[in-house]
Amino acid sequence: MRWAGAGLLLLLLLLQTRLWTGDGSIPVAIGLHAEVAEQRQANQQLDERNRALAADVADLRRGQGSIEERARRDLGLIGPEERFYLVIDEDAR
Repeated sequence: MRWAGAGLLLLLLLLQTRLWTGDGSIPVAIGLHAEVAEQRQANQQLDERNRALAADVADLRRGQGSIEERARRDLGLIGPEERFYLVIDEDAR
């Protein structure tokens, strides 16, 4: 009977060791859960960025006004019947 109890205790210790150390252990599982949470947050931010880009693409496909506005803002477009005046602030120098 003593040997059976000692054997069972040894078996319990071996199973506990496997549970707390190694590949499928509890600390590894906790770390993986934290990584999954971080990845979900990163994916959410990327989804928001993708929605904004998709809205920009749809707006650009819809009309010339958005293309012209973007060209004015980003590239400094000046229309054929427009004049460009550069105002230099002397106080800013």
